[in-house]
Amino acid sequence: MMELKTAQVHSADANTTSNSDHAHSSTEDVRCIRQPALWVVIQESYKILGYCLALTAGILLYGYDMVIVNNVSSMPQFQRDYGRKLKGQLIIPSVWLSLWSVAGPIGGLFGAIAGGFVGDRVGRRLSLVIASLLSAIAVAILYVSNLPTGIDERRAVFLVGKLVQGFAVYMVVCTTETYMSEVLPTMLRGPTLALFPIFTLVGQLVGSAVVRNALHTPGPRGYLNCFLSQWPFSALALVVSVAIPESPTYLVRKSRLDAALTSQQRLDSVKADSLAKIHHLRASAHLEKQDTGYRECFVGVNRRRTFIVLLVNMIPNQLGITFLAKGSYFLQIIGMGANASLMMLQVSIGLGLAANVLSFWTLSRFGRVTLITASLSIIAALWLGMGIAGCFRGEVTIWYSAVTLCLITFFCGAGAWPATYAVGAETSSLRLRAKTQGLGWFTNCLSTGVAGLVLPYMFNPDQLDLGSKTGFMFFASSFVALVTTWFFVPEMRNRTPNEIDRMFESHLPARKFKKWFPEVAEVTVTLGA
Repeated sequence: MMELKTAQVHSADANTTSNSDHAHSSTEDVRCIRQPALWVVIQESYKILGYCLALTAGILLYGYDMVIVNNVSSMPQFQRDYGRKLKGQLIIPSVWLSLWSVAGPIGGLFGAIAGGFVGDRVGRRLSLVIASLLSAIAVAILYVSNLPTGIDERRAVFLVGKLVQGFAVYMVVCTTETYMSEVLPTMLRGPTLALFPIFTLVGQLVGSAVVRNALHTPGPRGYLNCFLSQWPFSALALVVSVAIPESPTYLVRKSRLDAALTSQQRLDSVKADSLAKIHHLRASAHLEKQDTGYRECFVGVNRRRTFIVLLVNMIPNQLGITFLAKGSYFLQIIGMGANASLMMLQVSIGLGLAANVLSFWTLSRFGRVTLITASLSIIAALWLGMGIAGCFRGEVTIWYSAVTLCLITFFCGAGAWPATYAVGAETSSLRLRAKTQGLGWFTNCLSTGVAGLVLPYMFNPDQLDLGSKTGFMFFASSFVALVTTWFFVPEMRNRTPNEIDRMFESHLPARKFKKWFPEVAEVTVTLGA
């Protein structure tokens, strides 16, 4: 029989600048005892990984809907039914393109907050069920948007559909990220959360293929089939949300300890000590303490943690994710044909998907801050090159811009994009995780909405007509993201929730998180028969 006496660990003095070799060695020994080998963790958590893989149905819905709704505007028949002619070219008026671009994020603002609120009130599973049903309703609205006879009425119905859809998909992803971050072991948190950008891009890749195949379908049937194809993804997300066990963290917060143990046992393999995990949840996170809603996220040490979550949720839009999602329409605007532009969109998404698969390795090998800053440096240089190319006109500029978008997607997928999900999930305390994630996705929606509102006026020919010179704007925003990440985002790779709590409570500067180790007061391991 084995008896393990829990290590008593106390925070190192934040003002201490050096430790003895013996203390450092002891610290490393404790970390080795506390953190088992990766393969052991996978063996104990293979069921959790399976459930998280099933939850990617919600992420597929998010990526698929994003591409379908954003890229039907590149279909000639959709442009005939919802757009107008300018100098012999079919376009969507900037005012409506901006409204449609911002509608999803506006709906998402409320969906993200609802995801945190509803998830804490009725549970993660029921929150996913509600969001999946709302997504199906949104698809129905989009499907009938071409029925009104007046063009402005058609545009307005399409706008309503995008609002409802934005609410639903952001509620889905907010709840999904909260659930994953609560059930995943520390060592698997980063690589598994890399599934977010991977399956977002899988959804986008499938969506772009559907749009391209429907490109030459006569009449409105082409884009209507694109809308209709979203229903199976909503149904899949609904089935998964019913099948998964409830989050033990949520159940402990509600003092439903028997139900929490049952859920934990469903998540664990037979080798895992589920009861010990439930006791650890109660002891380490004070989950049963009554919270005061979203206000508590901005009180005391939680204020800094919430600020970091909000900061990293803006990074994807600062490096140009919203612009990349409109890649096919943008390439058509600067002179590329519809078929070629959709082909380049698929190449871009394919490269991003390969990069996201690579991020499984990068997230387990390198620190979050290192990945974000390194990839942002490369991306900023690529945007600058595209802006310079935009100062010239011609076929070379068109293809240079297309290749640049593909490269940016690759470096984004291998570094900054998946790393921001890991940082966002690791930073918040367990007790406030759902609400903090809701605020993070709220910020993501807000920045997406601002980008969606401004971008069409930047590159559309009926307004500023910047074309490839739009790259200068994203060079500046990527550089700002690089600087703020370096100064404010701490390194939390392979840290337990307890360690992260203590580092924030010690008010450590961001750059000292990586070098911090707890001092060991006592470590006793007793083996018996």
